[in-house]
Amino acid sequence: MAISDLVAGQHGNDVILTFTLPQETVTHHQLKQAPEIEIYRDFLPPPVAGSSAPAPASPATPTLLFVIPSAMVGQYTTKNHVRYADSLAADDLAHHTGWLAMYGARTRVSAKRSSADSNHAGVRIYPAPGPIEDVQAEVTHHGIILRWTPPQKTPVGPAPAIAAYRIYRSEVAADATPAPPAAGQAQTPKLKMPLARIGDTQDPPFQNTQVEFGTTYVYSVRSLSQYPDVLLESADSNLVVVTPRDTFPPSAPQDLVVVLVPVQGQEPAHLDLSWAISPETDIAGYNVYRGEQESAPGTRLNPELLLTPAFRDMNVVPGHRYLYTVTAVDRAGNESPASAAASGGVPVESQPNP
Repeated sequence: MAISDLVAGQHGNDVILTFTLPQETVTHHQLKQAPEIEIYRDFLPPPVAGSSAPAPASPATPTLLFVIPSAMVGQYTTKNHVRYADSLAADDLAHHTGWLAMYGARTRVSAKRSSADSNHAGVRIYPAPGPIEDVQAEVTHHGIILRWTPPQKTPVGPAPAIAAYRIYRSEVAADATPAPPAAGQAQTPKLKMPLARIGDTQDPPFQNTQVEFGTTYVYSVRSLSQYPDVLLESADSNLVVVTPRDTFPPSAPQDLVVVLVPVQGQEPAHLDLSWAISPETDIAGYNVYRGEQESAPGTRLNPELLLTPAFRDMNVVPGHRYLYTVTAVDRAGNESPASAAASGGVPVESQPNP
């Protein structure tokens, strides 16, 4: 059977061909093995501006580009769908910019038994900037920031103006056991799912705020070049693998107040502390520190984290003046800087008579 769903699209400086591999003969008998695949390609010039002449037709005798032997078809096939990348040479792009690259395919099981021609699939080709090579990731309290240098060249000369950048992301598979990379090649992580577009930006940098600490992400950046009739996306940049960890302490608590509570019956005078609730969403609790000298760190008073922004200090010595500070602790165990100090004390005469 002839291939009937051939599709062509340019990605970077490759043209990606996809189609379904035939499984039957024209008499509807199942093929005993994968057929050999022949890929054909010809370049057709663009129509002359203002001309009423019909668009050029595909050549009667197409030019053979590549043959995939039967034994190698499996390397190009996933679930019966074939994917073949035609890497455009610099000469192809230099002499045929804006031309239509027209593709066709045939399959055969022997020298004398080939299928009919597939449908024709064409794509107008342009030189794309080279892939970005220096994407770097920085982990911040508010997410991951990606930075890179804009591309400068295509295979045939300076890069055109970059219209925008597209950001792609995936996650590393939980069971990924990376194999040693081949000599001279970077290690490619095993992805949990294909890279998915998560955002665009006109210029670097790009901040991804939708991240979870402890998850390993993989990022790629592609540039977009604007040509007269197409917005051309570059190939993937270097892949950046990053596992953000929460090493960022919360902000210091605010509005610490120390209030003297006088004697009430048999309950001695004491000091009540309160402060504003932290606006951050991952606070696990608070610590209270007490000292008597501004130059010396205080002693922590609570054996366990305080779940509410309040503390009662019953262990005060009348006549002493104390300095209190408070810190916040997040769920990752990061402790904030100390709050501004607040002072308080219990007068000697405020204690009940024995």
